[in-house]
Amino acid sequence: MAATTGQAVEGIEQSPTVGRWNYLTVGGTAALIEAAIYVAGIAYFLVILDFASVTGALQQVELFAANETSLSAMYLLIYVVFGIVLVALVLTLHERLAAGAPMLMRATTAFGLIWAGLVIASGMIATLATGVVVDLYSADPTQATTVWLALSPVIDGLGGGNEIVGGLWTLLVSVVALRTRALHRLVNYVGLVVGTAGILSAIPALGEIGGGVFGLTQIVWFVALGILLLRAGRREASAYLREE
Repeated sequence: MAATTGQAVEGIEQSPTVGRWNYLTVGGTAALIEAAIYVAGIAYFLVILDFASVTGALQQVELFAANETSLSAMYLLIYVVFGIVLVALVLTLHERLAAGAPMLMRATTAFGLIWAGLVIASGMIATLATGVVVDLYSADPTQATTVWLALSPVIDGLGGGNEIVGGLWTLLVSVVALRTRALHRLVNYVGLVVGTAGILSAIPALGEIGGGVFGLTQIVWFVALGILLLRAGRREASAYLREE
């Protein structure tokens, strides 16, 4: 009976790394999904919609009205889905790095979860706001434009206008990883650049440049991080199977 109980307890303790889909594999997959979502969002807004060429609020509303379905789907993807997947990545990195710097990693994880919540909230508001604005546009384009001008700062403030919270999380993850030597040093240095750019995006004069650098370099960071976590996941799964 004691031996059976001991085996059960041991199985529970090893559960985060049991099988092919251990927590590292989940985190690595999440990181690659985040990178893919970034690329999809950039391709949609800059290539398909050519959003950068639209300057006035009325033109933006007209663009929304012409692309309501695809735009709503993309908002759900780049905000809501991104935020949900981010939770998995944040928790994976916490599990991986917390042993070497427990207090700092608690703060880091808090910023990561806050960022995920802000992004999800921003996406929900953006999706609902788009529907409201498009409905108003058919009856009163001027009123629709006014509503969009009121709502867009809220959306940007929560999840798109500056990247200070995401930047803090990325920066702190990189600092912890450098201290504990838990990830490849080059990946950590890229993370420092990503985090710094995100924090600088909160400064109005540097907002556009900081946000652009943050987004592009974080794609690289997510891909590299995903590959590292997937490799580590395969190693831990193989080690567990050999122990079996």
